[in-house]
Amino acid sequence: MGSTLRALRALVLLAGFYLLGVLLLAVLAGTDYLLFAHAPTALATKLAVISVLLAIPLVRGLLMLRTPKGEEPAGLPVTEADEPELWRAVRELADQVGTRAPSRILLTGDVNAAVSEDARLLGLLPGPRTLCLGVPLMQGLTEAQLRAVLAHELGHYAGSDTRLAAPTLRGRVQLLRTIRNFEERAGSTEARERARQERKNARAQARGKDGREIDTGGAGITYRVLARIYTAYAELYLRATLADSRRREYAADASAARIAGRDATASALREIPVLTGAFAFYARSYATLGADAGLLPPRGEVFGGFGRMLTARQLELAGMRSELPTEPVSPYDSHPPVTDRVRRIELLPADGRADEAHGAAIAVLADEERTFAALEDTVLTDEVRQLRRAADWQELLDGAMAGNLAALSTPLHRALALYTKDRPTLPALLTLIDNGQLWQLARRLPLSDEAVAAKGRAFREFVRPTLHNSLHSMVMAEFSARSRMRWEFSWEQPAKARLLPAPDSTPDDGAPGLDAAIAVAVDTALADPPDTAPLRALLPPAPRSPRETDAPR
Repeated sequence: MGSTLRALRALVLLAGFYLLGVLLLAVLAGTDYLLFAHAPTALATKLAVISVLLAIPLVRGLLMLRTPKGEEPAGLPVTEADEPELWRAVRELADQVGTRAPSRILLTGDVNAAVSEDARLLGLLPGPRTLCLGVPLMQGLTEAQLRAVLAHELGHYAGSDTRLAAPTLRGRVQLLRTIRNFEERAGSTEARERARQERKNARAQARGKDGREIDTGGAGITYRVLARIYTAYAELYLRATLADSRRREYAADASAARIAGRDATASALREIPVLTGAFAFYARSYATLGADAGLLPPRGEVFGGFGRMLTARQLELAGMRSELPTEPVSPYDSHPPVTDRVRRIELLPADGRADEAHGAAIAVLADEERTFAALEDTVLTDEVRQLRRAADWQELLDGAMAGNLAALSTPLHRALALYTKDRPTLPALLTLIDNGQLWQLARRLPLSDEAVAAKGRAFREFVRPTLHNSLHSMVMAEFSARSRMRWEFSWEQPAKARLLPAPDSTPDDGAPGLDAAIAVAVDTALADPPDTAPLRALLPPAPRSPRETDAPR
């Protein structure tokens, strides 16, 4: 479908929204006319008031002609002077695609690339163009893959996709506004009816009578009916416009394959879901690791660390690339499934460009470290930027884990607090175990129905895993509080705790043996019968008070 026909269809669908509103207003007006002509005046007046109330959201929807501008993502605008190589690549690709280059480039902090255009007069007149390019995306792509991504996005310009998005977006916004207005009014009407019935019941109960069951099924029904009418049109509208959106994605993929090569385009499509998952993991496990402890990674490392993690986990990522994601397909998807897009590209004939530009795409930036730091200043909120910066990733890990252990709240902590009516501590728990009260305490844990019904040994076997995990965590927290633990930072695997030997021990008493001994001691403390002596012997001594430290010998 050519851009002219697509523009015409977008305008017809938009006109359909207004036509539906006018038609419903005409139905209301016609109904009022018939009522005043044939029904008693009092009834006609009452129903006319209802018609006016129904007409208000219809008229509001019709008069909201201005589509609100979408919020631009937080990002770092870069000029040609800032990033000459990036701008040169974008301009060259725009020439090859056969379209006007964007007016501005915005570097963002997500795994994405997108284009937009501030078109005027419902897309009839072009406007300034913006290319949003995610720095984490650039960190994971090769130069050839980046060219494919850029060619794809510029292909949307060439197909007038961004310009024709204006009438489509307006229709979506107007429909959602109108549906929301009707639903809000239906909710308000139902709430008023419920309150009226509750007041009536309260008066009846005050007189010693039984209140009636609250029934609001009929309240706001007319608003809900009109909302359903618009919802039905919205489904038709979305199906039509989103099907067109999916076709435009296929066309942009074809443009990318023609400009950047078949293999680069297919591999970029394979890479993006992998990078999306990897960045979500990185943000959760690394970049925000110290958030609860009030710590940020070193300056520039919020985004810079992602590249380091990608390098360290290449083998793991290679396995993820080999399998395309399986996605449920819906007529309301704006993009076709990645699997289908890759399959279409890989079915194209070989073009002899498989060996092009394998260097890292991030190298196109003039100064990566400067960009990482500047991007943090742009996309992080003021509140986040106020957090203290760790000197390095090791300090961030140590601070985060120490804070987490200090604030530890396991099911056993909560059960112990309920049982003793005091602050839950490891010494208090060990004393309770020595006094034979462990299994009474265990009854305060969150339990399954089977565990609640169980008794004796069966009950103990149900709760022992929870007790073991919680007790082990309490012991680790004790070592952390006594500075007898350090964490080994790694980009390749989860952080590992290394327990430090006591100051007066020999090197052979080090971490691996101590860690295993803790596990055995925890098992012994929870055995039948329990014995806390091995665990007490392993625990680091509490620090002496200043008076004890300074006392003369």
